[in-house]
Amino acid sequence: MSSPEIEEVRQRMIAAPGQSFELSSRDSGDRELFPDKKHARKQLQVDAGAIDELQDLLYACRQRALLVVLQGMDTSGKSGVIRNVFAQTSPLGMKVKAFKAPSKEELAHDYLWRVHEAVPPKGIIGIFDRSHYEDVLVVKVRDFAPAEMVEQRYDQINQFEKLLSENGVTILKFMLHIGHEKQGERLKERVTEPHKRWKFNPGDLEDRKLWPDFMDAYETMVNRCSTPWAPWYVIPSDSRTRRNAAIARIVRGTLEDMNLDWPQLELRAEDYDFS
Repeated sequence: MSSPEIEEVRQRMIAAPGQSFELSSRDSGDRELFPDKKHARKQLQVDAGAIDELQDLLYACRQRALLVVLQGMDTSGKSGVIRNVFAQTSPLGMKVKAFKAPSKEELAHDYLWRVHEAVPPKGIIGIFDRSHYEDVLVVKVRDFAPAEMVEQRYDQINQFEKLLSENGVTILKFMLHIGHEKQGERLKERVTEPHKRWKFNPGDLEDRKLWPDFMDAYETMVNRCSTPWAPWYVIPSDSRTRRNAAIARIVRGTLEDMNLDWPQLELRAEDYDFS
């Protein structure tokens, strides 16, 4: 069985900038591109190896950075993506940032202050587990900020990401789209399976009660912030394996598209003493 081409995965998953997006049109259990789970797992391993090699090249060139934004409801698999897609990538070339509730110091600054500080430098793959989009998702749904303030943030975020993209940072944004029923199963696993109990947070059930509001907020986020310089990819996440395989294909393709080459250094072996 052949693997879907990278461009085929991109086109199926992207929320095309400038076009109206409806979250209900995307199947969280979509298996079209990876009908065979074993094959998806095999392709993931191949792409993870390629990502490792491409990250070495990215690090050697120090010309660009890659920022991977992972956003999704609880149990959608943000940490699972990091663990699997980047399983073969050297930690020396990665920077992972998990965004929690802001601290007092962070609240004393504008909401993007802590985000800009975490953006990866050139040569590094940076990964955001949650992100600045919390400020138009949970902040919006739970009324942590006035509606007019949230409304301003869509354009502010777009301009922030444009600034990054114009200064050497390629941005990949993945919405991990999990179904309501599947989330319920995974939350229950966190109670019934001993090795997962440490993950359980009763507060997650409060967010679950607000599911329709969160889905509306996600749909608005994608519509307002899928741009030519930082489009959103909506990834079916009911299947962990297929989710990881799709993201790995896109990450690999994005690194390949940078067309980086090894630095050409003027070095001659005879100029050095290797004895």
